[in-house]
Amino acid sequence: MALKEGLIGRKMGMTQVFGEDGKHVPVTVIQAGPCPVVEVREKARHGYNALQLGFEPKKKNVTKPQAGHFKKAGIPNLRVLRELRLEKVDGYTVGQTLTVEMFSPDELVDVSGVSKGKGFQGGVRRYGWYGGDATHGSMFHRAPGSIGASSDPSRVWPGHHLPGRMGGDHRTVLNVRVIRVFPEQNLLVVRGAVPGPIGSLVVVRKSVKLTKAQQRQRKAE
Repeated sequence: MALKEGLIGRKMGMTQVFGEDGKHVPVTVIQAGPCPVVEVREKARHGYNALQLGFEPKKKNVTKPQAGHFKKAGIPNLRVLRELRLEKVDGYTVGQTLTVEMFSPDELVDVSGVSKGKGFQGGVRRYGWYGGDATHGSMFHRAPGSIGASSDPSRVWPGHHLPGRMGGDHRTVLNVRVIRVFPEQNLLVVRGAVPGPIGSLVVVRKSVKLTKAQQRQRKAE
């Protein structure tokens, strides 16, 4: 699978826009970049190819190792650092700034983030259990019920669905269509929802998987 370039951003929220046909389209607004290149990792030296990108300036609470790292790169202190692995890093230099202009309308991207945390939840909400009857006299409503046999295997199988912490997981939405790009405001407008609450960090990368339509087109060629 090819590893594509991308940007670090923040989810600003959701809204809607109207297409040329007059239909409204639900979209998510992402503040993507600018992201300076803090370090270029090469396979010959580090064992893999990657770009270390920074995002958002940071003025306070910068440790000495962090300050030295940014000083070596010749860029101001940054709040966020992320490493994006690539197939090739030719053409990238330390101090170079990547902007939202790398994306274009109608392009497909992959958006990664941490989903909203729901806290400790029961099995009905966490896994969609059917539950028991809600009628009068029922003694079973939303409890787990039996979770395994007593004599064999005499234990609970690993991965069994039970109540527990829900959400707060790293998730990636594939093949999200770019609706609009605003280079002046560093804003990227994509169709639909992306993981995480408002203000959370996301990583937007060029799509790595072909859609079904693209697969059919490639087979036809």
